[in-house]
Amino acid sequence: MKQRNFLLHLASRQANWIQTFLLFTIYYSVSMGSLNVIKVWFTQVRGSFLILSVFLVAIGVAFALKYPEDRSFEVSRAIIILLGVVLSHVSVNLFNEYSDYRKRIDFNTIKTPFSGGSGSLINGYTKPKQVLKVAIITFFLALIAGIYLLLTSHWIILLLILTGGISIVFYTTFFSRFLVGEILAGFSLGTLVVIGTYIAMTVQAGTPVYSLVPREVIFVSIIPGIFTTLLLLLNEFPDVEADKAGGRRHIVIVFGRKTASWIYSILLLAIYIIILLLPLFGISSIWLYLAFSTFPLALKCIITVRKNYNSLERLLPALGINTIMILTTDILIAISIILSV
Repeated sequence: MKQRNFLLHLASRQANWIQTFLLFTIYYSVSMGSLNVIKVWFTQVRGSFLILSVFLVAIGVAFALKYPEDRSFEVSRAIIILLGVVLSHVSVNLFNEYSDYRKRIDFNTIKTPFSGGSGSLINGYTKPKQVLKVAIITFFLALIAGIYLLLTSHWIILLLILTGGISIVFYTTFFSRFLVGEILAGFSLGTLVVIGTYIAMTVQAGTPVYSLVPREVIFVSIIPGIFTTLLLLLNEFPDVEADKAGGRRHIVIVFGRKTASWIYSILLLAIYIIILLLPLFGISSIWLYLAFSTFPLALKCIITVRKNYNSLERLLPALGINTIMILTTDILIAISIILSV
């Protein structure tokens, strides 16, 4: 009852019905489900990976504090953005899980905490129609959040909505089959989230396009974009045979594990070179070097991947370190921006 009264009070202070709708969606989604159901669906949507979306939005919000531009900072607006991004992430995970089940890819993968699907469909904890239904619902909820931001911000948000929507719906069925899945995912669930969050938090409708985004926001957003690509790339190593049988053509399948391990290593080193150079060129503050503190983890990943790209057992620790490194660096970037305000 206390939570419901709190939501009623918060909703009453919002000027827009869409904000109220989204707030009540959270409440009823949690309150009407049992703990066991929540646990099953948390696993189904790969809930532990959703923290990536939170950290990406955090970077964009931090930039909004640093470069407020035309609009005063609104916490409720940040919440709407966060909901939209997380719901988008949930949707693409569910579409991917549904597609991999239908194509029987997940029946042949080696399950790890980082790859091979959640296993919920295969084990019968959820049904394919349920997963597809929730994927569609979360997609449209994310779309509602995007439309609200479009109507209250700048028309450029429409391009971000279209890019994100196309990525969600066609990632598994199309893009992952034409060697651009990892790159598009990094662009959509990385760079564009940071830039889009900043625009939605700060820009008014009449702002000229050429002055929408400060150069620091653009350059720094490249880093989480590459990170998301690398997160997917390394997690594809254990699933090569199953993905290939299911019709996918991603980087590891097309170039092989050895070459893909070089691609991973070069891109990871490129990230830390960017971190080193941005303060030197006056694009970002020296606080960005906080993010460089994860470089030892990057070296460990590179060494492990280069030595063990053909051995799942020996490669598995790198998948975990890679995930920790990416999430830690992303949040350190957000902290560095706040410290430079």
